[in-house]
Amino acid sequence: MLGNSPREGLHADVGKMMRDYHINIFYSDEDEGYIADIPDLEACSAFGKTPDAALAELQVARGAWIRAAKATGKRVPPPRYRPAIYQLPVAG
Repeated sequence: MLGNSPREGLHADVGKMMRDYHINIFYSDEDEGYIADIPDLEACSAFGKTPDAALAELQVARGAWIRAAKATGKRVPPPRYRPAIYQLPVAG
């Protein structure tokens, strides 16, 4: 289970297919379901009634995003996004 509360923001490190890209999964009151996105891939997102369903749809969307980018000559960016929690300054 990815979280206990439907309103809790979720972050997932998942499987080989997407291990390099950060994934956000969060509950949307407006959509009454979960949204999953990859911040490094512009407009790459998916919807599901559960966190797992949103993640499964995101795997499909990621593949389509990368195929479309390659087909049109668009650069596929390397993973760079890191949430603020991982960007805390080092005490010195």
